[in-house]
Amino acid sequence: MNVVLGVGGGIAAYKAAELVRLLQERGFSVQVVMTLAAQEFVRPLTFAALTGKKVITELFASEGGEQVLASAVEHIRVAEEHEMMVVAPATADLLARFAHGLANDFLTTLYLAFTGPVVLAPAMNTHMWLHPATQANVRLLRERGHTVMEPEEGPLACGMTGPGRLPEPQRIAAVVHALAGKQRDLEGETVLVTAGPTEEPIDPVRFISNRSSGKMGYALAQAAAARGARVILVSGPVNLIEPYGVRVVRVRTALEMRKAVLEHLEEATIIVKAAAVADYHVARVPEHKIKKTAMRLSLELEPTPDILAEVGQKKGDRLLIGFAAETENLVAEARRKLESKNCDMVVANLVGPEETGFGADENEVTLVMRTGEVVRLPRASKLEVAGAIFDHAVRLRLALHAAQ
Repeated sequence: MNVVLGVGGGIAAYKAAELVRLLQERGFSVQVVMTLAAQEFVRPLTFAALTGKKVITELFASEGGEQVLASAVEHIRVAEEHEMMVVAPATADLLARFAHGLANDFLTTLYLAFTGPVVLAPAMNTHMWLHPATQANVRLLRERGHTVMEPEEGPLACGMTGPGRLPEPQRIAAVVHALAGKQRDLEGETVLVTAGPTEEPIDPVRFISNRSSGKMGYALAQAAAARGARVILVSGPVNLIEPYGVRVVRVRTALEMRKAVLEHLEEATIIVKAAAVADYHVARVPEHKIKKTAMRLSLELEPTPDILAEVGQKKGDRLLIGFAAETENLVAEARRKLESKNCDMVVANLVGPEETGFGADENEVTLVMRTGEVVRLPRASKLEVAGAIFDHAVRLRLALHAAQ
């Protein structure tokens, strides 16, 4: 596989040379692109000697005393010739420019032309990493489907101690290798994913809902698309960017979600029910807004359709993955749901911690499978967790077919 390695301007730029070696040992062909600031820390000759290729350092090149475009479409050519883009170190400035589509050098211009998987390995001062602007940019990049690694904690060049160290080159190389190895293993599959909450109206202006942000479902859709699947995402009301290359079907209520799921069920080979569908809806919704008074108000609630159970009855040989958000007895509740809904896998997580679960950018889940296997996945970004879920889903389906 051909990988383009972008090197940003930071003291950790010297570690990119070790990353080149590790990637080459794993069989990758590496083309290095350096920012102007990166060249203040490491000379391009270092990377040229390691890769045997000319290092791209600028958008314009000098020719006969005049500034000319190095190649009118060189950033397009490089984008088309490489299957993955890795940036290490990814500085706060680069993260900001990537997030907001600013392109004033070769690396950022290349980024806008690149359509494959992107891995970003941040490195910066602790305060810069924790700044709300940087964290907002990281969230946006993750929502776009990129793998933004968490920086490591420890002593920094500025004298501080805290998060901001470049992830070790071995760790970056392992992430790149893992993404490359599973890139097309869902080709030919149609993955049906549900995501987000539902909103059940109380009157024309009020509704019942829950805290689901849809981030986990959107990460699953993006991960499946990146691995070659045709993806249909049935989404409740969320404030997220649509994953690239994914067909999105928007719904609001549980009844609308049921209708959309059943309409697309025959197309699917893998169903991932990550949505947090409301369990109840108001029995009789008034035509007009309910006026506030001093009197108590009671609502009569009826159960919503159990979409997961209905799909479980109709799934045939499709792989069905359900989700369970619990506050206690995580594995026991996941097993109960696995059996009662006829799932092949249940992804369970505790909803209490603020750092993971609803609304967070990271998750920590336990997979309970029909084979009896229980796998605890460590805390990671939701996109990384989504990738791990599909890793186990692919292996689970092979095991289930072998047992038939």
